[in-house]
Amino acid sequence: MGNAAGIKDVARAAGVSVGTVSNVINRPEVVGEETRARVQAAIEHLGYVRSESARQLRSGSSRIIGLLVLDLGNPFFVSVARGAEQAARAQGLGVMVCNSAQRPADEADYLALFAEQRVRGVLLTPADAEGSGAAALRRHDVPFVLVDRLAPGIDACSVSVDDVKGGSLAAAHLLAGGHRRIAFAGGRHRLQQVADRRSGALAALEGSGAELVDLEVAGLDVAAGRDAGARLLGVLPRPTAVFCANDLLALGVLQAVFAAGLRVPEDLAIVGYDDIEFAAAAAVPLTSVRQPAEAMGRTAVELLATETGGGAHRHRQVVFTPELVVRGSTLPARRTA
Repeated sequence: MGNAAGIKDVARAAGVSVGTVSNVINRPEVVGEETRARVQAAIEHLGYVRSESARQLRSGSSRIIGLLVLDLGNPFFVSVARGAEQAARAQGLGVMVCNSAQRPADEADYLALFAEQRVRGVLLTPADAEGSGAAALRRHDVPFVLVDRLAPGIDACSVSVDDVKGGSLAAAHLLAGGHRRIAFAGGRHRLQQVADRRSGALAALEGSGAELVDLEVAGLDVAAGRDAGARLLGVLPRPTAVFCANDLLALGVLQAVFAAGLRVPEDLAIVGYDDIEFAAAAAVPLTSVRQPAEAMGRTAVELLATETGGGAHRHRQVVFTPELVVRGSTLPARRTA
């Protein structure tokens, strides 16, 4: 394979200076129409692609934002990435999306890669509860915004949802339906988001006489939900409802309940969290606590832009309010014994 065409090759083919080619690429408005067309034709003929790494070295600024999420298998994070991409493209930027799979070691590797690539900034959903990822970005002087996580004690912008409120909405809905023994699929999970959802549920049940039964899970995916659902069916006395830490767990519980020949919501009411697209399309449409995922991604990019734009910047913590979306997986009313 031959060598890739360089800017000098384009200049030679178009019969102009290297500076003129650079202007056509970076400041086309200062070049005459005829010359600009000749240079563009040479670029297309030679297949010239400018070196982004060389441009970064000259300008000291990248056009790439790093986005590191916990689980790209979860449609919630796909929606966050979609929102971030929309906002980035509007600013002429691109997004490099990576998946830590909730492993702190993988998180550290990707953050080191972002630093090496001199990205403009990072949108981070931390896998490490100790905050070492944020500390590493600070050491490398890389601006960042925390996504789906508050930033207590960290001098940074953040975009999150009030998960305590979300957990309270879910439990209060089940309580209003007459449920007095409610399972929580998520248990005492190490992720702060899950812990906050459980705390909100407990707060809603306080003083009601209702009980929250913890079902600890190995993961936050459909397979873990199936396992939690199978174990739930063996709990005596069996809870009449389950609040799942996310929709993937809820879909897995739904599968386990159907496999056992039980009915939803008559035998078991189910509430999920995130309101992913599949929630409404489930065999029994899921009641879920909605997070504005795309808006979170867009807002995170906008916060990062204010920090890297060169003007005055003050860190902000943006907290969205969740919304309960009621569907067929919960009973509108339930008689108590």
